[in-house]
Amino acid sequence: MIAKPDFWEGGEAAQKILKERTFILESLSPWEEEKKTLEEMEILLQLLEEQGDEQEAQELSERVQKSEVSLQEIEFKRMLGGEHDPNHAIVSINAGAGGTEAQDWVEMLLRMYLRWAEKKNFGTKIIDILPGEEAGLKNVTFMAHGRYAYGYLKAESGIHRLVRISPFDAGARRHTSFASVFVIPEISDDIMVQIDEKDLRIDTFRSSGAGGQHVNKTDSAVRITHLPTGIVVQCQNERSQHKNKATALKILRARIYEKELKEKEEKLQDLHNTKKEIAWGSQIRSYIMHPYKMVKDHRSNKVIHQVDRVMDGEIDEFIKAFLLSTT
Repeated sequence: MIAKPDFWEGGEAAQKILKERTFILESLSPWEEEKKTLEEMEILLQLLEEQGDEQEAQELSERVQKSEVSLQEIEFKRMLGGEHDPNHAIVSINAGAGGTEAQDWVEMLLRMYLRWAEKKNFGTKIIDILPGEEAGLKNVTFMAHGRYAYGYLKAESGIHRLVRISPFDAGARRHTSFASVFVIPEISDDIMVQIDEKDLRIDTFRSSGAGGQHVNKTDSAVRITHLPTGIVVQCQNERSQHKNKATALKILRARIYEKELKEKEEKLQDLHNTKKEIAWGSQIRSYIMHPYKMVKDHRSNKVIHQVDRVMDGEIDEFIKAFLLSTT
């Protein structure tokens, strides 16, 4: 198809085909590499059986171990086969029950995800942020840019529960706080989502977060309400009102598209009566810092006792355990 003379005249259609081709080639490439590695290891094994060289035995052992790790990673990515799994992700974190404690918990979760993204070499950009009155954040929305960012982070959607001795309590009592994490994929421009301008209420306001002198002196932040669905999105990270509006519309398109997909999914799952709705208080994961240290994912029953390691962004074990439990 690419060899056809008129292929490059296809414009956006041609770009879409090239994108799909690149995705397929990237998916096949690791398997081809492992096939070559296996063939090389078979040759090494034959030499080892003939000569019994200890150095060759050590080399073969090391290559087998590396191959096992590579195959586990390939198998893990195979689980990320959802339509939007390769997309960038839009992540919203909101404080729940717990007041200042919960707002501090939101900021802690934000740091955890930003550190995780950094380890993955994913880019991140905060879209909207609302600081708490005393500490922490009431809510924050950020984008994670990287291949399979949504496929990974979709495992984090739900309620996250924190139990610790409060640093804001003079009596040093134990507090329980909740925060909700909501993850949706960034959708490409070739997916049509019909939005009527008459269905939008667009408000502008001054940025509440840091952003420079210009941001704080002009109504550059934008809030868009989609009246038919009640979905509200806002963006305040850019100095330009125009850029904030464009970003907010992009998030709105993704939210509406996600809502439509979920409605279709719920109709299908209602037929099988297997739908488990995420409700406030039904946490997916608990982070216990007192009287003992433990992080437990309640869906996969995966437990990690090094809480500091988890809060420093090492959450891949939870993500993999969740994906394995749902396949």
